[in-house]
Amino acid sequence: MIVPHISSVSLSRASRFVAMFSVLLCPSLKAAKDAEISPILVKAGKELKSETFSENVLGPDWSVAKGDWQPKEGILVGREKAEDKHAAVCALNLKNQNSIIRFSFCFRGSKSLALSLNHAKGHLFRLTLNPETGLQLLKDKDKADPNSKGGILGKADAKFEVGTWHTVQMEMLDDKVTVTTDGKLKIEGADPALKTAKTGYRFVTQGESVEIAAVKVWETAP
Repeated sequence: MIVPHISSVSLSRASRFVAMFSVLLCPSLKAAKDAEISPILVKAGKELKSETFSENVLGPDWSVAKGDWQPKEGILVGREKAEDKHAAVCALNLKNQNSIIRFSFCFRGSKSLALSLNHAKGHLFRLTLNPETGLQLLKDKDKADPNSKGGILGKADAKFEVGTWHTVQMEMLDDKVTVTTDGKLKIEGADPALKTAKTGYRFVTQGESVEIAAVKVWETAP
């Protein structure tokens, strides 16, 4: 049985950082690629992107910052390059604020996969997926602001089996974020800093390798 536990925490009074912390425990998750997940925080509006990776080159709204990213037969394969001395980064450059993004992923040796969102001045927050420990929703520290504080907005313990496809959906509305994985595991978080325009969606991975498929983005309905 999956037992939910929800609580609220304040990580730092000085930083005015308020997080909603949600934890669900689940030993192992299984789902199909491109699984349907119903939104729970917002309603889906206009579809902004439906990426099938059917071509052998990335489209103009994608860019590779670090690592090796190759689309092949409906899958984007990402791996870290040792010479980069940095995690592999591939960005879908769609400006957004309130939106839904859904994608499927499969670990093939990668240590982790993150969906990272930045604002105009730098890092903002990210979802991290780890095959051994599960999910974390993290607020990033703003390196340009000495008073900025990072921290955990939400987490859920789980195991993502190597070689098995999973589907994750992130919903963003003002200062709130909800993440659902395989339609079963959910985490929620909130912070005032999240209510801002984002520059795009960045996929970040460490090690070798991870596969991504069926990337879909919607704006939220009024």
